[in-house]
Amino acid sequence: MSTTTLTEWAYPLAESLLAEELPRRWQHSLGVAGRARKLVPILGADAELLEAAAVLHDIGYASALAKTGFHPLDGARYLRDTAGADQRVVRLVAHHSCAWMEAEARGLREELEDEFPCEAPELADALCFCDMNTTPDGVPTNPVDRVDEIAGRYGPDSLIGMFIRRAEPEILLSCARVHERLAAAKRQPM
Repeated sequence: MSTTTLTEWAYPLAESLLAEELPRRWQHSLGVAGRARKLVPILGADAELLEAAAVLHDIGYASALAKTGFHPLDGARYLRDTAGADQRVVRLVAHHSCAWMEAEARGLREELEDEFPCEAPELADALCFCDMNTTPDGVPTNPVDRVDEIAGRYGPDSLIGMFIRRAEPEILLSCARVHERLAAAKRQPM
């Protein structure tokens, strides 16, 4: 990976795992990465790191990687154990979009937290913002509609439906914190 940038490495990897088998998930991942590029003013040196995590965040859905059925954990393990990814990318993938709450519902929270420490809160917020402001087709949306879409797709009484409603307040707070940081960055003189 020394002669290529983090994003030059991440995009082909994500594409190889998602594009053919899960084309809609691939479109979502591209949309999330596109949102990440728009956060450069508040991310500085971490902008490329976030974009790489954004394009990779859902690789755990790929059938070749799905071992536990919990995509953040499966994706992070693959990135760590097979792909040799940057540990910060691995941690962001493992914990994206309030993953700890879903891990708890699946009985995997201790496993998740033991294996993967959390990344910096501002980066976790930024990845959650990008994910929750992007539809399954990669189109921009807002977090309220995105949470509604997820709950509707999986059903309100499903594990995912209940998790996403439980996570909704934290998702909205994460998105609000990113909006606040963007607004503050716009107010800064050049």
